[in-house]
Amino acid sequence: MSKERKKELKPLSFSTTIRNPERIIDFLRCILEYEGKILTNQLINEIVKNILKNKVYRTRYIDHNAELKNIYNSEETFTEAQLDEIIKNSIQDHKETGFDNGWPSRFDTWYKLPKELGFIYYRMNEQIIISSTGHMLINAMNDENPNNQKKQDIFLNAMMKYQTNNPFRKNKISNSPLILLLNTIKLLKEDNEENDAGIFRNEIPLLICWKDDDYNSLYKLIKKIRQQYKYNYGDEIIYEICLSLLGANKEKNAKRFKITQITNEAVDDFIRKMRITGVISLRGNGRFIDFNTFKIDTINYVLKNYSQYKTFTDEKDFFQYMGSIDSNILKPYKIDVNRINNIKMSALEKWAKKLSKKDIIDELKILLKKQETKNSVLKFINKPTRLEFLTSVYLKQRFTTLKICPNYSIDDEGLPTFTAAGNMADIECFDRDGNQLVEVTLISSRNQSIIEVPAIKRHLEESIKTFNKDQTFSILIAPIIHEDTKLLIGYIKYQHNLTIIPLTITEFISRLQQCENILEILNTIS
Repeated sequence: MSKERKKELKPLSFSTTIRNPERIIDFLRCILEYEGKILTNQLINEIVKNILKNKVYRTRYIDHNAELKNIYNSEETFTEAQLDEIIKNSIQDHKETGFDNGWPSRFDTWYKLPKELGFIYYRMNEQIIISSTGHMLINAMNDENPNNQKKQDIFLNAMMKYQTNNPFRKNKISNSPLILLLNTIKLLKEDNEENDAGIFRNEIPLLICWKDDDYNSLYKLIKKIRQQYKYNYGDEIIYEICLSLLGANKEKNAKRFKITQITNEAVDDFIRKMRITGVISLRGNGRFIDFNTFKIDTINYVLKNYSQYKTFTDEKDFFQYMGSIDSNILKPYKIDVNRINNIKMSALEKWAKKLSKKDIIDELKILLKKQETKNSVLKFINKPTRLEFLTSVYLKQRFTTLKICPNYSIDDEGLPTFTAAGNMADIECFDRDGNQLVEVTLISSRNQSIIEVPAIKRHLEESIKTFNKDQTFSILIAPIIHEDTKLLIGYIKYQHNLTIIPLTITEFISRLQQCENILEILNTIS
């Protein structure tokens, strides 16, 4: 009886612990030094300490203890005694199959999704294994020279292979979510009666509850719903259809399959996991999910080679399949630089008109306070990239005659996919008298000076050499400007006569409100 219950139709849910897939990298870094060791409760305790020490996970006990909270929010590190205190007092009333109650089960919730995606393999009393793609992901995101494109490709490699009914899960739903999504979008785009915008956001619950890989039937159901309701229906309509797909009853299953989970939380989770692959774009203010046409060759390759796939019953076999890389995914895609720049500039102008000054300031303050945005599009842009985007939008809105050229990567809708590469400034501003560089970071610790300032100096020197203009300077924007950063900036000014203006996010907002053009920021330096 219990075995049969474990194999029922359940909505797709990747992870409630790791909503942002990019956090997987932080967790992998924390376990890297334990690769090859036998997993025991004692080792789990060491790994938990390392995760807490690196501030990858935050407990309520930390939040309720002023001293520990201050350490967490600063560059200070927890002592061994403090780590023991946090572990002892952060009760984890949690139980996962195969793991003891408490921190061992919490460990499993952290690493369950990376395990399913083929980055790591572990079982109690067995060796911890990090796959080739797991190592590639860690190496791609090293602090000195992160490779965001490679990161995106590795996640695509995982998601195009991912199967809902994999050996690590007990679910009767049997499909590959990304392949199902792409094939369904393809049919909708080939249908002349449809709007060529892809999947409507309110239709995504159908994919989450779809029991197999029959994308033709899913496409027909979507057509039927659109013919009956157009795009004008509430969550209740799609919820009842989803319950039917799951063989569930509204009265009996409303508590188990909650409407908010199926039509909201799981949808956001689905979009985040699909968007990190780089092959989908958000259209219509986030109302539609569509192909990223920059990656159309990659999409065609994935559909041709992964629409038919082998299923697995053995965990190790599935891990080896998931953990291997398809080298074709790592091949660079064709870039039409002029087209990309035109789309980027058009989107920047559009958002500068769409968002009010208050909207932008509020969103910047959300980043400053480490809160979560409710904006239907911005919530799918990771925070470092979002800071570059919002800063660019605010500059565009404030200085209408200034040419603003952000260097973040975009999809075909002009929305940022990841931050500017390390060999260029985050944002370049051009006017008649000078070339101003704007660099942004969410780093507030001592590492701010080490990671950011030397790169800013290089960018500034290259800009002066290339453009040979008098009024050329850099602005560094961060939540907090560390004292070491100020010291190094002062040294660079004295030794090299290069001007770098450090501003907190709050100061940046204030300075832009005072100035009529970007050069006036020089005059506001105290």
